[in-house]
Amino acid sequence: MARKVPGKNEFNEMLRYFRVSLERLKVAVHLKTRADAEDLAARVRSGEFDEVVIATGVIPREPEIKGLDHPKVVSYLDVLANGVPVGNKVAIIGAGGIGFDVAEYLVGSAEESLKPKVFMDAWGVDTAIRSAGGLKAPAQHGTERVIHMFQRKPESLGKNLGKSTGWILKAKLRKAGVAMTAGASYQAVDDQGLHYSVNGEARVLDADTVILCAGQLSNRTLFDGLAERGVKPYVIGGADVAAELDALRAIDQATRLAVSF
Repeated sequence: MARKVPGKNEFNEMLRYFRVSLERLKVAVHLKTRADAEDLAARVRSGEFDEVVIATGVIPREPEIKGLDHPKVVSYLDVLANGVPVGNKVAIIGAGGIGFDVAEYLVGSAEESLKPKVFMDAWGVDTAIRSAGGLKAPAQHGTERVIHMFQRKPESLGKNLGKSTGWILKAKLRKAGVAMTAGASYQAVDDQGLHYSVNGEARVLDADTVILCAGQLSNRTLFDGLAERGVKPYVIGGADVAAELDALRAIDQATRLAVSF
């Protein structure tokens, strides 16, 4: 999902590295195969497997809002992984890393991080240095969509984004006209859109699509199923701790576990 977000193309190479490494090391990979707790437990008891490592990741967290079953409501998983269509008037609930990534996915351009000229034009860099400081008017970074981001905390949106790149992402979204509202309380989603309030004032945002980016929960279904059958698996990555999950932490944890065997 991350590699679909403009500016995160490096994940393409990371995945290519692991794909080649798995082939080189002749690791057996079973695609389109759902692991079953009963089957895995039987294989452990028979001695086929010495250890089981659970790396099942996370699932989107659903906030307590009336109307989450409304057709307008989708999760970030629906948008980034499943290609669910998104309307022109969008409300994004949640302004953590995932919320900002979804907003960038909806308004950004993959070419900006792949083609130097597009990047220079977007940020107003005059490579010929014909103007003072090598600056020129930046190209319009806009979208036909009207996007509004919300968060519950009454603080600046994106406060906890990476210090070296977070300001860039916030600048791009503001330039694209993305509205940001802090301190929001959510009431419901219905045909009118998203019902919410700020400082006790009730408001309604006309939205075609409401995207839930309100955090994630560890997907521990398989872990729990194995534990119930007397198997004690290792658990890593998002399945271990969902909060503030990033690829670096997950890969570091996996590597340390692997070399400990």
